[in-house]
Amino acid sequence: MASVSLKEFKPTIFFLAKFVGLYIVLNLLYGFYITAYHPQPDPITRLASENSAFVLRLFGTDVTALDSPSKPTTSLVCDGKSIVSVYEGCNGINVIIVFLAFIIAFGPFNKKMAWFIPLGFLCIHLINLGRISLLFWVSVKLPHYMYFTHKYLFTAIIYVAVLMLWIWWVRISSVVKKQS
Repeated sequence: MASVSLKEFKPTIFFLAKFVGLYIVLNLLYGFYITAYHPQPDPITRLASENSAFVLRLFGTDVTALDSPSKPTTSLVCDGKSIVSVYEGCNGINVIIVFLAFIIAFGPFNKKMAWFIPLGFLCIHLINLGRISLLFWVSVKLPHYMYFTHKYLFTAIIYVAVLMLWIWWVRISSVVKKQS
């Protein structure tokens, strides 16, 4: 039986420590950002809500995004009725933090690959807009499925998309490393 040394796991342990450390630091910074706007919604949540309302209007639904005067939410309103409330946790930033922590922790970071980070942010934002827009329709047409689709289905979809971005990043990184 071969003995397992700590040296074998050093790269994995170092990656996990960097990933968790970055995740914690970025979440703390994000928490400071969010609390600076409380009890109003932050600008990123407002942007995600307004962009989702725009997407819904593209498909012929008269939707507006209205900030709550007393809660940190922006509601998507149709015919004077609030259909979906978008909280800070719905703006996609937590998913972007997970994405970014992985990209940086996987390192080393190559300047030639810097384009991937804004592309990843854009992909996550667009998927999140689709998620919020579809949640709007689920709320209107199939309200009894709202909990399941919000809690499980769309959460799984957005994290599978992030996993695919990570896989793409690892493949690109390995090609760049071989070329160096």
